[in-house]
Amino acid sequence: MEIRNLVTFVRIAETQNFSRTAEQLGYSQSAVTMQIKQLEGELHMQLFERIGRRIKLTEAGERLLPYALDILGTVRRAEDIARGPAQISGRLRIGTCESLVISILPPVLMKLTEQCPLVEISTHTARVPELIQLLHQNDVDLLFFLDQKTYFPEWIKVSERPEKIFFVASAGNPLAQGGQIPLERLLQEPMYLTEKGISYRYAMEQALAAKGYALHPVWEVGHTDVITRMLLQDKGVSFLPEYVVRPYVEAGQLAVLNVACEEIMMWSQLVYHRNKDVTPQMNRFIQLMLEHIS
Repeated sequence: MEIRNLVTFVRIAETQNFSRTAEQLGYSQSAVTMQIKQLEGELHMQLFERIGRRIKLTEAGERLLPYALDILGTVRRAEDIARGPAQISGRLRIGTCESLVISILPPVLMKLTEQCPLVEISTHTARVPELIQLLHQNDVDLLFFLDQKTYFPEWIKVSERPEKIFFVASAGNPLAQGGQIPLERLLQEPMYLTEKGISYRYAMEQALAAKGYALHPVWEVGHTDVITRMLLQDKGVSFLPEYVVRPYVEAGQLAVLNVACEEIMMWSQLVYHRNKDVTPQMNRFIQLMLEHIS
């Protein structure tokens, strides 16, 4: 039984697509088909079945999958023993959101590149539903995202950390001078917000709507760094995660506003697919992430 055939089997189980597997592994589709036929011939059982355009594991394939993952994991660990972190190579694809890729990920990825210079890292930013689809299609290796607590039975959740979301403004803004701010007063200020559909903005809009209020931002923009620049120039107020504004608050440039509304809490979550062949670079990234956020 060849290891490469098991790798192909696991990847098809992840993607549920022969052609996508061929593209990801750098094979022709006929080569992928041949490898699965070889594996099925050795095991004397059918591993996949086609239902319309979909590929699904047979019962035999489902029984084989955890053993294949164990075998590949053992091979990976043996390779890790034989080489140090600096020799770990391959790609690492991280699905994430814009605020996390700006505020949380840079020091982790810098440390990863220092320790594993041969690893090729790419980050893919999108809204949470799109990120989940990328993970299910095996177009990313891990997800690091911000949302309400989210669970899928096919996920392995590595970490889950609460993240506070605040109304913020320039430290020189009159609203930052103390005292609780009524919602009516807050909404008189120019509002700079992330795009509609972003998890924490949606949660805040729902909370305001329950009290009969609606938001009318002067600018919606997908980049939190653009919003913070506007706030630093005292152009208005915004609603942003604590990890985005923390450096500016600690420097006395921005202030968290005491607004008369319920606290909004989201969760930063790191997950990967249960059927994923976990690579050494994934393991190293996970280790560094846990060290960073602990």
